[in-house]
Amino acid sequence: MRLAITYDVSDDANRRRVYRTLERYGAWKQYSVFELEISKTDRVELEDQLESQISPSDGDRIRIYRLCSACQDATTDLGDEPPDEQSNVI
Repeated sequence: MRLAITYDVSDDANRRRVYRTLERYGAWKQYSVFELEISKTDRVELEDQLESQISPSDGDRIRIYRLCSACQDATTDLGDEPPDEQSNVI
């Protein structure tokens, strides 16, 4: 399944952990946004890892969107290409 994952994490160390975890599963598209092609089993594992890396009491949030085939086909990119390397992770 294809997923789009967005995150808003306040603590730099936690944000780095979230970024590096997502990087192992998929492609960084823009600040705080990843796209992944992942199995159902890996999704459960990923969600468990991400949940342990954030602090909801600090306002941290992660949103996971499942992208159906029609959604993927209807995706439009405007502007510059996504960066090849990270630039927003300290």
